[in-house]
Amino acid sequence: MAHLRLGDTAPDFTADTTEGTIHFHEWLGDSWGILFSHPGDYTPVCTTELGTVANYHGEFKKRNVKPIAISVDGVKDHLDWIKDINETQNTKVDYPIIGDEDRKVSELYDMIHPNASEKATVRSVFVIGPDKKIKLTITYPPSTGRNFDEILRVIDSLQLTAYHKVATPANWKDGDDCVISPSVSNEQIPEFFPKGHTEIKPYLRMTPQPNK
Repeated sequence: MAHLRLGDTAPDFTADTTEGTIHFHEWLGDSWGILFSHPGDYTPVCTTELGTVANYHGEFKKRNVKPIAISVDGVKDHLDWIKDINETQNTKVDYPIIGDEDRKVSELYDMIHPNASEKATVRSVFVIGPDKKIKLTITYPPSTGRNFDEILRVIDSLQLTAYHKVATPANWKDGDDCVISPSVSNEQIPEFFPKGHTEIKPYLRMTPQPNK
């Protein structure tokens, strides 16, 4: 069983989904991806989660992010359950859900935790960059629904810090001031951060978000 860490290449796979057979890396293309698992179809928390992801379609699209869900249920069950999701969550599920009855993908991504459930997947999240590297992993217990606003916040941070020499402080959200990376010397700050900066401590230098 895999033990995936940040910076590892996300394992590639071929799987049947509600939108046909996909080859994962090929399907991702040059997009960011969110691969997330849910314990089971026709369950209450999962219904709200998959509906929320569908309702966030515009937020994911503007960030060039493709979501894809997975559980150990079959594609036929997924397709039938989607009708309930659309009805109860006032949405339209427009992203693929992987049918993983043989648990190959779930085990590839270590999504089955025997101490939580020997059969069902836990609520794992993998954010994967266009380079196919794992940028974020979060695992929730089956009883706790995910906060997709937080996942979007992290994606904003990942995309910002990938292209600018900054980090994001606690509780940061898009538009807030950022931390200047330690690798940037004080002499380099005007070049990289023409909006200026505030030095709180020599190691804690804040600057307005550079891509705003």
